[in-house]
Amino acid sequence: MLQPKNDLRKSLIPFEQQKTVLAVVELSLRTWLVGGIVPGVHREPLKKLAADENALLRLVQRWRDEAVKAGHTITRIVVTYEAGRDGFWLARWLRRHGIEVHVIHPTSVAVSREHRRAKSDRLDIGQLKRSSLGWLRGEEAHCTMVAIPTLEEEDAKRPHREREHLVGRCTSITNRLKATLVRLGVRGFNPTLRKAPERLGELRTPEGELIPPNTVAELQRDMAHLRFLKDHIKQIEDTREEELKQAPKGPINSKVLHLRRVRSIGVETADMLVHEVFWRELRDQRAVSRYAGLTGSPDESGARRREKGLSKAGNARVRRGMIQLAWRFRNHQKHSALAQWFEARVTAGKRRKTMIVALARKLLIALWRFVTAGEVPEGVVLRPAL
Repeated sequence: MLQPKNDLRKSLIPFEQQKTVLAVVELSLRTWLVGGIVPGVHREPLKKLAADENALLRLVQRWRDEAVKAGHTITRIVVTYEAGRDGFWLARWLRRHGIEVHVIHPTSVAVSREHRRAKSDRLDIGQLKRSSLGWLRGEEAHCTMVAIPTLEEEDAKRPHREREHLVGRCTSITNRLKATLVRLGVRGFNPTLRKAPERLGELRTPEGELIPPNTVAELQRDMAHLRFLKDHIKQIEDTREEELKQAPKGPINSKVLHLRRVRSIGVETADMLVHEVFWRELRDQRAVSRYAGLTGSPDESGARRREKGLSKAGNARVRRGMIQLAWRFRNHQKHSALAQWFEARVTAGKRRKTMIVALARKLLIALWRFVTAGEVPEGVVLRPAL
């Protein structure tokens, strides 16, 4: 009884509460708090366990036996918990042992709007129970579930996420190097060049003095760290290129190569979009833009009508990448219908920063159609197929 991947807003499986044992888990580092709804048991059991999946499995099986002893026929055991630091390993492990598991999107659970609302694990368990029950009954307003990836799908995301992290660290170190030099009045020196450590001894401050020895040592260590990080980035990029060459017709690699044909999209962007967005079975174009957090947040009450900006409720990595891609797309695909749409709106007086987000949303939907249905966006120039 697995939930279809393309609609996680509500359960499509008929819910029979008298035949279902529901367990909700509040995860933490050392202990797990498990709350249950067991047919035939008037109390709502609550049990604190050590962080042990086997103990959790024994607990839900004991609750099932209690329901059977009370005269109920149990045909379904459901376990839910919020997505967080623990990821999806527990869901995959329980499914392997025949338990139906759903992972709740944390921001989709409605909370009290009181200024100082009470917060505890016991209260959270009750809230998650109500949300899970509403979702299982087929109601959309209670919560949304997260698609549970396989171990291979999770592992495929690691290279581009690690590369993004390393690039961020390189930027941080480069900014620190430049700030250290500017503090001494040294300008026009590029600390990222390969021969930059050798040239440190030739630098002079505006007073004609050499760079102090402790500062030179600090700069050399930062430059060595920068070279180390760039070597790691190069290893990730080389490994990706080798995988694309070895298996170009694989289900994922074929999408990366297909998306790479669009001028303005490189390997890194194509790899990120495929592993973050296009591996999912998204329902329609609204689900695509909503997953990236590129939809608006209206604020309407009575006669008031205004927008609060982007919802930012989706994948922040995809959102940042698409906004960067939108600027590149505008420069490299000037004759496409999307770029001309952007220029027409800007010429009419719309703000560029606002319209680039709208372009990013339209572009993401167009690329989704290009990858899934082969529909080429109007006026887009493609590179020759490899």
